[in-house]
Amino acid sequence: MINTLQDFKCIQAQIGRARSMSSGILRRDDNSPHCSLQMTKNQHLTKAGYGRDVRHFEFEALSSDIDYQVGDVLEVLPSQNPAAVDAFLQRCNLNPDLYITVQPNDIQKCSDSSINSSRDPIKIRTFVELTMDVASASPRRYFFEVMSFFAIAEHEKERLQYFASPEGRDDLYQYNQKERRTVLEVLEDFPSVQMPFEWLVQLVPPLKTRSFSIASSLSAHPNQVHLTVSIVSWMTPFKRKRCGLCSTWLAGLDPQKKVHIPVWFYRGSLPPPPTSLPLILIGPGTGCAPFHGFVEERAVQSVSGPTAPVLFFFGCRNEASDFLYRDFWLFHTQSSGVLSEEKGGGFFVAFSRDQPQKVYVQHKMKEESQRIWSLLSAGAAVYIAGSSTKMPADVSSALEEIILKESGIPKESAARWLRLLEKDGRYNVEAWS
Repeated sequence: MINTLQDFKCIQAQIGRARSMSSGILRRDDNSPHCSLQMTKNQHLTKAGYGRDVRHFEFEALSSDIDYQVGDVLEVLPSQNPAAVDAFLQRCNLNPDLYITVQPNDIQKCSDSSINSSRDPIKIRTFVELTMDVASASPRRYFFEVMSFFAIAEHEKERLQYFASPEGRDDLYQYNQKERRTVLEVLEDFPSVQMPFEWLVQLVPPLKTRSFSIASSLSAHPNQVHLTVSIVSWMTPFKRKRCGLCSTWLAGLDPQKKVHIPVWFYRGSLPPPPTSLPLILIGPGTGCAPFHGFVEERAVQSVSGPTAPVLFFFGCRNEASDFLYRDFWLFHTQSSGVLSEEKGGGFFVAFSRDQPQKVYVQHKMKEESQRIWSLLSAGAAVYIAGSSTKMPADVSSALEEIILKESGIPKESAARWLRLLEKDGRYNVEAWS
């Protein structure tokens, strides 16, 4: 945990050094975080007792030089539970205060700066907590194969060899992937195995940054970044509760404690639109996050001049339970707001579980086919964000039906019309699993 700016400056260098050493992390020129953020708000967006927990997080940068655009992505390096890191070090008989250097095998592919930073020693504990996911990610099959070579107890060796064999593939899947057993849990299940650190550093899954769509506009909130995050948790087949590392860590942070969070800013797959571009936004669930920023940005722009219309289609399960940012959207539908009919815009919500038949965003889109076609004909861009399962394909099919219905062109031409929209950069999708 990083508690002061001085701590962060120190850890910033350590993060860059450690992650440039790691064999499992893609080395790049910016292994060191771009900046440090402090959480200032941790707010529930879903109703208490509802099965899903979605939060609105607000962060403030410690420096005033942060720079991002709407549609950009924030990468967060989560903090591992110190007790889990300690347990891993103890289980593997590693001295936490021992200074080490880790040399990547593909050193010839690294830049000179990466090589030089790799030569600076770092504590094993720091290296583990910043680069090795010991208590969240599940190891791969090869991990079990290597473990079998270091197993002293015969019954453990046989079981590990079986897991690593073609015959044991299904049982390994049931034991490991379906239960999402962590490296620490697997090692604890095979106590006679003592793997050298040289093997562990190659085989333990890397601690990855987590990417989130930015839900704010820097113009509306100078020096701040906002996120909309679903707190991930689930039950395994054996009724063991598993939690997402980063989302659970963020949800547990107390803004009063001013913990410093290492982050990176990157361009997303949703390009920031010019004020003159009409927008058709489709973002069910937490897919609304980037469009929260889009609407904030348009609201700021509308103060100094005219802006193009915005249609936004949002979807959730229940109006009473998970209508994310309800007051925000409704506010912008009123009094010449960005989403108001007066401005040529609109806000449409699909509550999928509030009636016997399921209603999704694509159904609401078809109800507004004339308005959608009118904006498309005027050069509008389509932006889609949310789950990568069925939603993007269903929305694409709905748009094709709308084009077919409203234009009267043949089906093949409607599909081609949609492809041209994408080719022109006016059809943008950001989807995640």
